[in-house]
Amino acid sequence: MNLESPSKIVDQSAETVYNFLMNIENFETLMPENTRFEKINDTRFLFALKGMPEIVLDLKEGIPHSKVVLGAASDKLPFTLTGNITEIEASKSEVALVFEGDFNPMMSMMIKGPITKFIETLSANLDRVA
Repeated sequence: MNLESPSKIVDQSAETVYNFLMNIENFETLMPENTRFEKINDTRFLFALKGMPEIVLDLKEGIPHSKVVLGAASDKLPFTLTGNITEIEASKSEVALVFEGDFNPMMSMMIKGPITKFIETLSANLDRVA
């Protein structure tokens, strides 16, 4: 299952957006309201959306100023969440979030709505990058 958020224009440089996303503590500011968030260490955090199981994400990869990849720590829900960053100007970037998961058809049907809403909220909250 592949889902992509609408691209978001952020009034920050690609370097600033990249550095923000590489600091996993900052994901708490991007999360939807009423989401439980807990930093586990510098590369891992846990979050829980209402009605969904807790999910632990690891910082898997960072390509300076262009890509940040988070991945599920558990094989039960194998997926990645990638932030693709494109610099438009010195202080303006475009960010697209891409969710890729390997789920059976029943699971895909159950989580497609909540995950779509989740990545759209993360994208909308990118205005908080500082």
